[in-house]
Amino acid sequence: MGTTSSEHALDGFEMTPFRAHGESHDVYRAGNGPAVIVIHEVPGITPLVAAFGRKVAAAGFTAVMPELFGTAGAEVSVGSALRSMWHGCVSREFATFATGKTSAITLYLRALATYEHGQCGGLGVGAVGMCLTGGFALAMSVDDVMLAPVLSQPSMPFPVASSRKRDLGISDADLAVVKGRAKDGLCVMGYRFTGDKAAPAERFARLREELGENFIGVEIDSSETNPWGYRKGAHSVLTEDYSDAEGSPTRKALEDILEFFATRLKGDEAP
Repeated sequence: MGTTSSEHALDGFEMTPFRAHGESHDVYRAGNGPAVIVIHEVPGITPLVAAFGRKVAAAGFTAVMPELFGTAGAEVSVGSALRSMWHGCVSREFATFATGKTSAITLYLRALATYEHGQCGGLGVGAVGMCLTGGFALAMSVDDVMLAPVLSQPSMPFPVASSRKRDLGISDADLAVVKGRAKDGLCVMGYRFTGDKAAPAERFARLREELGENFIGVEIDSSETNPWGYRKGAHSVLTEDYSDAEGSPTRKALEDILEFFATRLKGDEAP
């Protein structure tokens, strides 16, 4: 599965701070073309998250990675993961447990998306949220500039109770706006492993109910007998549990996501 070194993890990225709605975060950018906001997972912009950003940039986009928590470029460790989870639990920016609520940090991310669209051009902006931030791409879709949202293993609110398993981490008012945009053609992509309890199947079922055919939900087999050797507890589709083996479901996920961005942000015709 995916591995890379922390040394030189952020080579090729330029960092500048971006401030909006009273928040300021360092933002790492690489590439040229329409902007894709890569919203890192726990514990932060790890080498594998940066490697995913490079793949986005190599495909002809500007990869934009805001550092919301953690230490950019650091490897995953138990300590860093626990610190990031604690940050998410106590921060008012993240609706970690609340149902029917949009996280406040998405206001910052929406402002960043609008700014990057002005800088990078294209038809609009794409976004990939992962794990704790997985649902943020959905919340960002209240703005017309967001044309290609991708939800990778969306895990908030944490599904510690049955009522939270179906919750999408977005307010009813914001969901109504996104549903209206879906009726007008907005498409949302989502990915999870079948055995992932942190991103429950009930959440994808709810997305299908709300968005219909405009939600493309892909669930990758992680059962004990899966032919690709994904571990039973596989979680991170595009990073920690990613396999680049030709024909693997995670490699197809990456290829489909990049094609999604090309179609929606550049107007390229799908093959």
